[in-house]
Amino acid sequence: MHHWRRDVVELAALFTAVAVADAVANLVGHGPDGPALLVISALVLAATAGFHVWWARRPGHAPPVADTDTGARQAGPGADTSETEDLGSTLWRLRTTVRDEPGSLAALCAALAGHRVDILSLQTHPLAAGTVDEFLLRAPGALIAGEITRAVALAGGTDTWIERADAHDLVDAPTRVLGLATRTALDAAELPLALRQLLGRCTIRSLPAHPVGGARSPETVPVEGALEDTVMRLRAPEGGVITVERPYLPFTPTEFARARALVELDTRLGPRVPRGQDVIALPAGNAITVRRADTDDLEAAKAMHERCSARTLGLRYHGPVKDADRYLNHLLSPRFGRTLAVQSASGRIVGLGHLLWDGDETEVALLVEDGWQRRGIGGELLSRLVGMAVEAGCESVYAVTQASNTGMVAAMRGLGLPLDYQIEEGTLVITARLDAVREAQEGPVGVAGRLSGESGNSEAP
Repeated sequence: MHHWRRDVVELAALFTAVAVADAVANLVGHGPDGPALLVISALVLAATAGFHVWWARRPGHAPPVADTDTGARQAGPGADTSETEDLGSTLWRLRTTVRDEPGSLAALCAALAGHRVDILSLQTHPLAAGTVDEFLLRAPGALIAGEITRAVALAGGTDTWIERADAHDLVDAPTRVLGLATRTALDAAELPLALRQLLGRCTIRSLPAHPVGGARSPETVPVEGALEDTVMRLRAPEGGVITVERPYLPFTPTEFARARALVELDTRLGPRVPRGQDVIALPAGNAITVRRADTDDLEAAKAMHERCSARTLGLRYHGPVKDADRYLNHLLSPRFGRTLAVQSASGRIVGLGHLLWDGDETEVALLVEDGWQRRGIGGELLSRLVGMAVEAGCESVYAVTQASNTGMVAAMRGLGLPLDYQIEEGTLVITARLDAVREAQEGPVGVAGRLSGESGNSEAP
């Protein structure tokens, strides 16, 4: 119905244009003011075109939202989606400081609304001379970060910081904090991870009260902790110090109070690890039990050391064999990472796997008793440790070994992950990037299958 009406209108417009053109041609050809009429006609046409562009770009005359959504839905997997992406939205996390006076927050919200930015959540951090407002925003896809921060500055915001957000940030702050507290209550090894998720991108280091190897003990901090701009120091539950650094963004007193509450919860609950265990049949027919370990397993771990050869201990600890026992208390502590123990049917520990938090990085390390090597225990431990690292949100894991340790090298290769190799002072550092794991976890085979415990055949020391 609408198509023939549009055709009639177009034909009428065409006939009208022909008639006008014929009249203009007669005037120009037979009248004395022909050139002047041409100039006037050109100006009228230019003015008409400018008016049309202005009118089409008015907000009230933009394409309907339904039309753009339909176009995005109809774009197939192989289609060029650059235009449809520009019409979407982007999540941003924004933090800015405003004056503590009536109307300052309203002016900021009005400035964001003027750019069609939707405020999804807001947290306030009171300061002595103002208030830090932290927003989760949904902005038009074409709106860049610079335009948002410029609008915030014009509305009175200072010390503005902005970064891309994702779907995980849509969880409101109280729910997120309660979830982190629950994870910390179930597992003492979760404390550093909970602090990192609570405070964003930061570097967390745990320093024991009595470091291994004669290093200097960390300086004591007050029970209530200490906050110094971009660094906070908290007294660790076992008496050491937890240092949290975030150079790109100062901590607020509110964030400091939340972090201190998490550490206090961990201190009150004391050492704890989940007590679940898995029984696995090795290719050779032996059954082993894999479980979490902690400092309660110190004596059993020392007994395993005594059964290991000097070469096996040397490949693991890269130093004098007589010092191996000194590291066990640190390695088994859930404050510094997670440890998996492998038990034989007789109950003896025959293998240990460590996932150690090292600032921004994560280290994996394995030790398997000589008589149990080449049975797939190392590969089983390593795949489970990498799975834990992925769950913890780590971007990569690294192993420090020697080129002669072919079992460890083979186990890292058996993960099927992108690997980087680097020689440092005679030792081999192998780094596995974990972004491929997240992509493969959605599929039924590949790395995801191996990390779920299906790769007992990988050989390791």
